[in-house]
Amino acid sequence: MVRVGGRRRYRYGVPVIQLCDVVALLGRFPALAGASLSVEAGETVLLQGPNGAGKTTLLRLCAGLVRPESGQAQVLGHDLSVDGRPVRRQVAMLGHATGLYEDLSVAENVSFWAQAAGLDKSLAAQRATGALGRMGLDERLLSLPVSRLSAGQRRRASLAALAVRRPQLWLLDEPHAGLDQTGRNVVDELISDAVAAGATVLVASHELERVRSLNPRVVTVAGGLIVKDTGGPK
Repeated sequence: MVRVGGRRRYRYGVPVIQLCDVVALLGRFPALAGASLSVEAGETVLLQGPNGAGKTTLLRLCAGLVRPESGQAQVLGHDLSVDGRPVRRQVAMLGHATGLYEDLSVAENVSFWAQAAGLDKSLAAQRATGALGRMGLDERLLSLPVSRLSAGQRRRASLAALAVRRPQLWLLDEPHAGLDQTGRNVVDELISDAVAAGATVLVASHELERVRSLNPRVVTVAGGLIVKDTGGPK
């Protein structure tokens, strides 16, 4: 691991994600049934597969939100079978839930997540302003509580809260859902910029042609297993 401009970066060739025969349960059901995957820094990976294949569980595992039942699972050098909490500060996940506090304003939510990433209050506010503007959330919306936003506005606010953290690992579950064409284009730009800055991005999506325009490595998930992989670390 090296530091560049105060940020931790992982050298190419060192896996950001290293999973070997991982089993993860949802209740008593093996949502992952022996999945193996290795992902290096700077990769964009599209996770494709039918509903119930295990894509969301794989993302949640990498976020430290699901503990492996068996197998080996390391993310950013942290052993998830021991404790998933240390990885959470370096990882950000966009799922079906917003991850926002309903009673806080849009601006307060995004500033909160910036400070949670370790930024001081002034820098957090500055970065939050930039992220909110990029997601097309205008001044009129910033003071509104999240509870008053439309579904599309919530999605934009969630993306701003993710982008402001500048995580090493982006975990995106259907990131284009609920957005208009302009918002979808901004999501693609965010992904491209994150990878250009050295981050790693995993995207679970049914919008295959849109995500393929980002030239990702394509990993197919079925029955809790990785059944096809177009590339990956050598």
